[in-house]
Amino acid sequence: MIGSKIAMGKDMNQEVFLSDTYSPAEDEPFMNERQVEYFRRKLLSWKSELLAGSRDTIEGLQDGTRNIPDVTDRASEETDRALELRTRDRARKLVSKIDAALRRIEEGEFGYCSVTGEPISLKRLDARPIATMSLEAQERHERREKVHRDE
Repeated sequence: MIGSKIAMGKDMNQEVFLSDTYSPAEDEPFMNERQVEYFRRKLLSWKSELLAGSRDTIEGLQDGTRNIPDVTDRASEETDRALELRTRDRARKLVSKIDAALRRIEEGEFGYCSVTGEPISLKRLDARPIATMSLEAQERHERREKVHRDE
């Protein structure tokens, strides 16, 4: 079984062994060292993918500045560029949320609902590691937003 040791947490001399097949389980203590390390790696990997995509977009936009004589082709190219830029803007906002989640890990607040203080389910965190609210708190928040929007 291949794994690696990574220094983490408040005591940077502390190393956590995490196998490549590890997945957080409900039957272990919530936000134990292995779970925290699992989510930290997940967030760092996601951030790395987003930043690589951004670099590719920038290179593509720089290389793609060409004069297209056909009006339809030019319009299509402009639409593609606008869509790519919107996608990159979403990625930029996601990177910001990932950085905030990494800060919460360092501060020992990761995995707990910012509204109730209760643990966020591992299933939710695995699906959306940038989550700051439990599913119930998020649903309440969205219902309140909808009510205010509809007024």
